[in-house]
Amino acid sequence: MSEEIISPSELEEELRKCPEWEIKGSKIIRELEFEEFMDAIDFVNLIAEAAEDASHHPDIDIRYNKVKLALTTHEIGGVTEADLEMAIRIDNICDE
Repeated sequence: MSEEIISPSELEEELRKCPEWEIKGSKIIRELEFEEFMDAIDFVNLIAEAAEDASHHPDIDIRYNKVKLALTTHEIGGVTEADLEMAIRIDNICDE
């Protein structure tokens, strides 16, 4: 897996596969809303398991029933292939 920052034009192209994600600075962001707080927590626990398995961890912000996920490769300061792969894993969890 490449540890290079994906160019802005390539990132826009790649995010067509993940339309729920948007580019914000050096990150990609997805926001979700759930019916209840515990639904949000259950979702975050699933994301945490996937992140541990992939050894790539999103920034997670929980506000009652809202969850905001941000992906970036902190070591190099931008979005890499690892972030896109994690976004796809997260989208798959959302689809379950």
